[in-house]
Amino acid sequence: MFEIQTAQSLLRLDPDLGQLLSPAHYAEAERVLRVSVASSRPGSWQPDRLRMDRAGNIGLLVLGGAILREVRLLDVPSAELFGPGDIIRTWQAEPTPETLAATIDWHALDQVSAAILDESTALALRRYPEVMSVVLDRLHARSERLAITQAISQLTGVDTRIEALLGHLSQRWGRVGPDGVIVGLKLSHRMLGALVGARRPTISTAPAALAADGRVLRRADGFWLLPTTSPLETLGSGATGDAGRPTAAAEKLQRVLAA
Repeated sequence: MFEIQTAQSLLRLDPDLGQLLSPAHYAEAERVLRVSVASSRPGSWQPDRLRMDRAGNIGLLVLGGAILREVRLLDVPSAELFGPGDIIRTWQAEPTPETLAATIDWHALDQVSAAILDESTALALRRYPEVMSVVLDRLHARSERLAITQAISQLTGVDTRIEALLGHLSQRWGRVGPDGVIVGLKLSHRMLGALVGARRPTISTAPAALAADGRVLRRADGFWLLPTTSPLETLGSGATGDAGRPTAAAEKLQRVLAA
């Protein structure tokens, strides 16, 4: 079930969308661009209930929370994560060919809010091509993250895949704590398996092996910890130290994956 709030300023909800605007145009766009915001609780997430399957819609702009999209093909799951700033397309001019029967499920991992970029938003954005450029950049960034996730799923060893995935996710959901990088996502073993291309029983034993080696730990609150002693402490520049710079382990893992 969604709760809808109307007439919200798009640029106040996501100021980075206006980063290419001049100050005068930013102030104008902040007043002009108004959207509705849909909020939902953790659990099954059903974007089709927002009735956005008509031509002209841009889609849903995730403002807060994390969403797992799971595609199941021949009873084998594969998953993708969406977070703040991501855009979920709800309509396409050319439907995706269905050469294989696949089922798609969406799960809100926590409280989720999303701006509804409907046809009226699309019309208003014609006055602000700079904002649309950022929207296109967001869509491209998703494809880049998918490419990284696919590369991770090809690594040898499920334990290495899990560790690399959590390092990758720490770019967006990580924060540096006293014991290492905390990845603020409550991912079950089954979800981890869908994200790295592993199935039971391997996905059940790999986290235990990582914990025994002190490489990845699951906290009591359900979040994941990459200890400071881990060689794959974090993957990118999103998780930063006190000086705001990538940790040494972040740079190391980037070199490993680039090799």
